[in-house]
Amino acid sequence: MQHVKIPQDRIGVLIGEGGETMREIEAEAEIRLDIDSENGSVAIETVGDPVTGLNGPDIVRAIGRGFPPEDALSLLDDEMVSFDLVDIDAAARNTNDMKRKKGRLIGENGRTRELMEELSGASVVIYGSTLGIIGTPPQVDAVRTAAEMLLDGAPHGTVYSFLEERHNEMKAQGLTYHRYPGGGS
Repeated sequence: MQHVKIPQDRIGVLIGEGGETMREIEAEAEIRLDIDSENGSVAIETVGDPVTGLNGPDIVRAIGRGFPPEDALSLLDDEMVSFDLVDIDAAARNTNDMKRKKGRLIGENGRTRELMEELSGASVVIYGSTLGIIGTPPQVDAVRTAAEMLLDGAPHGTVYSFLEERHNEMKAQGLTYHRYPGGGS
């Protein structure tokens, strides 16, 4: 049994209308979820295939960090798909710096975040003080590196060039480039 804590405002998303999302996650990941809506604590117990159940905590964590349930469930599609977080707060000196860095990652009208998704093929969500990534190792690595470049103050143009270069490398290597259903927001 594992425990994951998620923000209060994401509990409804995890449960879904009439418990629908929770039941779907339980069925697909072969786990049982015990959600404490008072404090955001979620107990995860594997009830089926232990290997499939290993993704349970990451699915719950991904939903807690702002991903739509469909994107979080894509962690079950392929054993190479993983979930990663970049801590924006750790790179910031204070609250204002954190807001500025978060704004750099989002970009004007969300364009930078969208480009990270389009050029990497990963699903990218910025929520609270984290940037979440769901994708294959090369996709996650491309987004993580781009995010770290932006957090370190690199110009957006330099980061876009880096992402395009990585996108072309992934295409050249024939790595499966695909957008995850749902697209994230």
